[in-house]
Amino acid sequence: MSENRGILLYAEVTRDKYIHTVFFELANKALELSKKLGNCEISALLITEPDMLEDYRDGFVNSGIDRVYIYENEKFKNYDTETFSGIAIELVKEIKPEIMLIGATNQGRDLAPRISSALHTGLTADCTDLDINEKGLLAATRPTFGGQLMATILCKTLPQMATVRPKVFKPMSENAVRQTEFIKKTTGNLPEHSKVEILDFVKTLENELNELDSAEIIVAGGRGMGTTEGFELLKKLAGKLGGTVGASRAAVDIGLADKSIQIGQTGKTVRPKVYIACGISGAIQHIVGMKDSEKIIAINWDENAPIFDVADIGIVGDVNKILPEILELLG
Repeated sequence: MSENRGILLYAEVTRDKYIHTVFFELANKALELSKKLGNCEISALLITEPDMLEDYRDGFVNSGIDRVYIYENEKFKNYDTETFSGIAIELVKEIKPEIMLIGATNQGRDLAPRISSALHTGLTADCTDLDINEKGLLAATRPTFGGQLMATILCKTLPQMATVRPKVFKPMSENAVRQTEFIKKTTGNLPEHSKVEILDFVKTLENELNELDSAEIIVAGGRGMGTTEGFELLKKLAGKLGGTVGASRAAVDIGLADKSIQIGQTGKTVRPKVYIACGISGAIQHIVGMKDSEKIIAINWDENAPIFDVADIGIVGDVNKILPEILELLG
């Protein structure tokens, strides 16, 4: 195990051509893990179209990254599983990191298992915490048994890999400036023709309304919304406030909302400026996914609902009567 050293982070480039915020959250955590590993090197993998590095340079320099490996090609404008995983596998074999961390985004969840399978190593997916144990191994924690338990998993093969949910770690509060080394790499064996061709990318209304990872205002509904019509009220309120829509697992389980917008231990972790919980009782599995919101407003008919224990503002009443009144006041 001694020949492997350092932490490698995957710097995902979004369709809007910025580094996904989960990278900066991982960078902050990597600094903490590095100290427990003798201040080992933290490096990043960047796969991008040409002439974009200058847009990203300061982000790496200010995030404590020692070294960035850059792969540039016109073909990298759109994510491709085969190509991107091939590059990552090639780099891992070359630099031999002890740990590789990837954000549990749609792209990361597709990329990570392909890499781990090819490298014959383990992968702990959808983690909510990371640490280094007394033996110097990555201790990756994730929900299991439908969110009823938290399991801490160790990997005996290298690199130790994990995907981490966006928003479970905070980005650093101040810059950790490094003399970052930028190394441009060439790809050895790029396939001439990808097996998948992207013809177009169309955002649906649901996707536009529910980009939870970066939302500053979230209007979330639970079982108490009662009907899909109740969730339409949430969408209207989110639209008025410039926010997005989320849901509790209870609402998803009874078909009121899609699993893609589920918030909680078995869904997404969020940290908006304002979180409005509508008809959500406040089971602990939901609370852990939104408790770090800056301001929490709860609407529930049950004055003893646990959601009020974490709320900054509580409104007791029928959410399906209160929301129309709020919408009317907003005009």
